[in-house]
Amino acid sequence: MKEIMSESGNSPRNPARRAQFVESFAAVLSEAGFPPMPARVFAALLASDSCALTAAELSGSLRASPAAISGAVRYLMQINLASRERKPGSRRDLYRVHNDVWYETMARRDRVLFRCEQSLREGIVLLGGASGGGVRLVETLAFFEFMQYELRTLLERWRERKKRINFAAVKRSSHERTSRRFRA
Repeated sequence: MKEIMSESGNSPRNPARRAQFVESFAAVLSEAGFPPMPARVFAALLASDSCALTAAELSGSLRASPAAISGAVRYLMQINLASRERKPGSRRDLYRVHNDVWYETMARRDRVLFRCEQSLREGIVLLGGASGGGVRLVETLAFFEFMQYELRTLLERWRERKKRINFAAVKRSSHERTSRRFRA
């Protein structure tokens, strides 16, 4: 990644470019249904060098009130996209996004799908599989079972792929190949 940054002339420490990314990525998350301020805070944490910032740092970099930051980090912690830690030697809390945040989020989705499947099975028994609602529940259950199986397989494939990739040493050509492949 360092090669990508230096070759394109973008300094990873450039606050304007970081802010541009934060707002851009937050807008994408918001379009997907994420509340705007938690999206901005999440993007800021994700883009920080340490993946951890204090509430004051978030407030300053996002030009947002402490109350807005507090509500956003509370939301992120409730959905397990951020955690709170004590800053060493300080009374200030650090809010952190962990490196495996997406993996962990998807792994939790697997557990949610399992609970949904259980509830759908109960609903099918209660409504009967041949009723109008029951038929929809049967189809929904089949979809969730499919998604759960595919998600487990996908997570396994990701763990294997992650073992083979040294993210600290990703070369530009590798990044470009991956980007082209996912755009196609």
